[in-house]
Formats: sequence, structure tokens, C-alpha cells
Amino acid sequence: MTKVKGLPLTNTGILSFGGYIPRRRLQRAEIAKAHRWYNAGLGRWARGERAIANWDEDSITMAVEAARECLKQVDTQDVSGVWMASTRFPFLDRQNAGILAEALQLRGSFTTLDISSSQRAGTSGLMTALSASAQNPILLAAAEKRRAKGASASEMTIGDGAAAFLVGSGPVIARYMGGCTHPVDFIDHFRGEDTSFDYVWEERWTRDEGFMKIVPASVKKLIEQTGVDPSSINTFCFPLGDTRTAASIAKRVGLPETSVADNLQGSCGDTGSAHPLVMLAKALETARPGDRILVTGFGQGCDALLFEATNALADRRPPLGISGHLERRTPESNYLRYLSHNDLITIDRGFRAEVDKPTSLTTHYRNRETAQSMVGGRCNKCGTVQFPRSNICVAPKCGAIGTQEPYPFADRTGRLISFTADSLTFTPDPPSYYGLVQFDGGGRLLCDLSDIDSVDDVHVGMPVRMVFRVKDYDTRRDFRRYFWKAVPVELAAAGHQET
Repeated sequence: MTKVKGLPLTNTGILSFGGYIPRRRLQRAEIAKAHRWYNAGLGRWARGERAIANWDEDSITMAVEAARECLKQVDTQDVSGVWMASTRFPFLDRQNAGILAEALQLRGSFTTLDISSSQRAGTSGLMTALSASAQNPILLAAAEKRRAKGASASEMTIGDGAAAFLVGSGPVIARYMGGCTHPVDFIDHFRGEDTSFDYVWEERWTRDEGFMKIVPASVKKLIEQTGVDPSSINTFCFPLGDTRTAASIAKRVGLPETSVADNLQGSCGDTGSAHPLVMLAKALETARPGDRILVTGFGQGCDALLFEATNALADRRPPLGISGHLERRTPESNYLRYLSHNDLITIDRGFRAEVDKPTSLTTHYRNRETAQSMVGGRCNKCGTVQFPRSNICVAPKCGAIGTQEPYPFADRTGRLISFTADSLTFTPDPPSYYGLVQFDGGGRLLCDLSDIDSVDDVHVGMPVRMVFRVKDYDTRRDFRRYFWKAVPVELAAAGHQET
């Protein structure tokens, strides 16, 4: 069983959690202004902002960030499964959870599993993981980066984000009290195999026939199974942009009016199948021991899960969490940049973008530990660390052969000792920033920089940390390569620093 410092073993539930929200926030007023000539009705959604991923982020990279935070305070050697939930996986025939596991540098024997095809993917995955984790813990991450048609309500209300939970038996921070599923093939929206966007049905029908009938039935069934007084539930997480519907459901099933949780619509947007878990992570950040949290997921039926916070929660909240990521924001008013980063507009990218980028899958496989796990080497003779690992120690006074041991760099912070802002090299978000990073504890790497707003934000000596991102896209073959990039260590992200 997973061990956490100084805490006794208890029963099944949540052992740790983490979250991630991209820092850019597209202002909804800018979207509404761009479409006012065509659809003035979008003005009713024009308040607040929605989280948008950078061009080098996708559901996998966001899941990695959430999972890294989730695993910071636990021993991962006994993890028996790495599962990922999303309706927007980068790969349809390549296991996305396998990429997630390699980026997390998990070792040993464990299962990997992709869960998709419904907005309930996150809650269904969590419920299944809780049932399957009695012997050893399972990591479940849910993430979404969805695309929507211009001038649609979905474009205004959705957002990008991720959450991750390690579940199992042990010193749980939230005890799992029970869960149930009410499957109904109610089609509020769908996306076919060869289409890029969801087809969304009429809003009022979905609310009256779907939310107001299916969700209460599932919640009532859970309350009956657990024997819990609905008035004792402190937080009700219902992932819908309209808070009035959540309040009506709460009233119908006897939940306190004050239990309806903030749906994060004003500061983030609906993160799809990840949103119930994003809301759960946010609720756990402020929950007190004994608080009961009800989580629902809607999509071709409804999942309902009930948790009770324990005394262990206070010592195991993540350093940043959903709240920290929401505060770590950069307002974005450039609607065209958002369209470009999501391939929603065709622009002339220039001759330099036309270079063919085929990937040698043989080379990719042989170097996957370096590229996807960011594992370098350490000389067991002189102690020098280096990236990448080689057969010969780079220390001038050593040069030993065959002495390299695996040495992970992904969680190392460092400092930028030189950098360049290149306006000639093609990048989806010019200019291209790259620089030489000196890692704390040794080792250097010339790598891309990401999440840079302007050259004024970069300086020699700037502290940086490493993040898992898309290196580049092979658009001809629909393949993407991943690698690690350096981003500034911000004050709000101080909890990520390690030496």
C-alpha cells in the first residue's frame, strides 16, 4: 500500500490529488465582440474568462502536470495502474495513458488504460479505479482540450484543464462512501468519427428532460444506498455552466442550498469530462475533516460519488492546486491567437513551416527514456550528472566509461544562463525562445522555453522548471513529438521547486 509520512492506514478513498489549469485566460468579451455582427445573443455569455491551453499543450501534457502535483507527497512504487480519461485524446490508436506513465517516470508493472467516449469518462474512471484499487493504488488523470465552432455557445463556455487523483486503501484524505451510475442513452450532444466538432441539441430540452430528471434519480439512488442524510452533504459538484440548474437539482433531492459548489464558469470554463474532478479537487482544497462532497458526472446518464474528508487532508493538500492555477493567470485578448493555436483558422505560416518532419519510430523508441521521461545520467565514480546520458562521463578529470546510472531531471529546477528570441525559426507562437539551463545539482541542457509573453519576461539567471510539452507536430502524418521545456518559476508555483 502507498505510504504517506507519519499517517496510519485507513480504508479506501482518495490518497492525494492535483490539478492544472493553463495560465492564459481568453476574455469572453473579446469572443462576443468578434461575433457580434453575426450572433449578438452571445453577449449573455460575455462575462468572465475561459482557460485556453498554449499551442504546445494538449490533454496529455495537462494530465502530466496535474499528475505530477498529485504524486508529490506519496510513494509511487506500488502504483498498480495509470489511467487517463478524456474525449479529446491526441491519439486514437496509441495508448495515451502509456505516454502519461512514461512522462511520470513510473517504473515496475502496472496497467495503463484510456477511458473515453462520454462526458462521464472522468467520474466513471474514478468510480472504477476506486473499486479496483483495494490492493494497490491507481492513478487517474482526466484532461480536456476541446475545440468548438466559432460563434457557438460552446466556444464561450468550455475551457481547458486537468485533474488527477491517486486512489486506494491507506491513509486516505477523503473516504469513499459510495457511488452509483444511472445509464441512459440521452443524447444532449454527440461527435461522429469523422467530425471535428460536437453537434449540440436544444438547451431547454437538455435541461428539462436530461439534467432535471436523470441527475436527481442518480443522486437519490446514491443517498438510498449510503443511508446518508442529504442535508449533511456540504458540497455538491455539478459540472454545468448554469448554476440555477444545479440549485434546482439540489433543492429537488434535499441538499442544502449552500452546498452548490462554484462551477468555475467565470474563471475557467467547463473542462468537459475532467470538470467534475476539477471541481472535486477545488472542493478538497478548502474542505474540513468530516465534510461530505457529492460529485456528479453527466453524459448518457449520470454518475454520483460521495466522499467524506478526513483529518489527513490538512497535511496533504497540493502546493498549488486548482485555486493556485486560477490565480496564476495571464489575460488574453487576442482572439486570433486562440483561433490559430487551435487550428480554427487557416493562416500562411510561411516556407519555414513547410519542412517535412517525419518521426523515426525506431529512434523514438530507443530514446523514449530521454525524450519522454527526461532521464539523464550520473557517474557512479565521480558523481557528475549530465543530460543526456552517455557511455562516457563528461567530467574532464574523470571520463570514466560505463559508469552512468539513471538520473531524473524532470523535477529539477535550474537557472537560465543564456537565451535567444528567434524570429526567423518557425513556431506557432513567434518568436521562438530557447536557452541554456544550468540545473541545480549539476547538468546543463539547451532547450525550448515556453509560456513566455515577451522578451522582457526573460533574463539571465531566471529560475526555471521543466514541463512536458509538445515539441512539434508532423501534420502530414498526424503525429506529435513530446519533450521537456523550461518555463519560469513563478511565485505562485514555488511548491514545484526541488533541488
